[in-house]
Amino acid sequence: ENLPGPPFVNKWWYEFSRVWVLLFSRIFFRIRYTGVENIPRNGAVLLVSNHQSHLDPPLIGAGVPRTVSYLARKTLFANRLFSQLIRSYGAIALDLENPLGGLKEGLRRLRCGDAVLVFPEGTRSPDGEIHPFRKGFRMLAVRSQAVIVPVAIDGAYQSWPRSRKFPRPGRVRVHFGQGIRPEEYQDLDEDSFLRMVEEKVQQCLATVRSGSKGSAQVIP
Repeated sequence: ENLPGPPFVNKWWYEFSRVWVLLFSRIFFRIRYTGVENIPRNGAVLLVSNHQSHLDPPLIGAGVPRTVSYLARKTLFANRLFSQLIRSYGAIALDLENPLGGLKEGLRRLRCGDAVLVFPEGTRSPDGEIHPFRKGFRMLAVRSQAVIVPVAIDGAYQSWPRSRKFPRPGRVRVHFGQGIRPEEYQDLDEDSFLRMVEEKVQQCLATVRSGSKGSAQVIP
């Protein structure tokens, strides 16, 4: 059952769009989700994912059975109409040179019990592999006491790499790993925290690429 989130997005518009994204992605990208049962259905959740393409936010978000806000690079908000569109889906502008404002808004939503998606690489991967995580998102987790859910998406790079203007049909897989509870990370320093979370995301990507069936989900 889909649970209503805090009023950062319009629930009905979000759910309407989510259904269409799922329908489109099943046909165009043959999307498959595993590990959905690892996502808490209420309370603060910080989803931490690798970043392969512009497809990542909508395809990952569509697989989460609750509303999701996400941190997006400030440059994506340059076009007024596009900015209004992604804000309607819960996007939060993040200036990579001065990220405090975006992080504060993400923290506010987490403290209200929202789910927030972050891409710690900071930009799309140039080769589809995971690149070093940037510091900063540990603050979101520690101050909100959120459950961290590692996420891996694969196939999005092949469908829409940085070198292409438009996506092409492909096969995309998303895996949600087992949640990391606050008591498992709150005493770690920044470097140890980053290393642990990055390893968990790498494990999720390995699961996807190994062809492990897991528990494939048909998202309602």
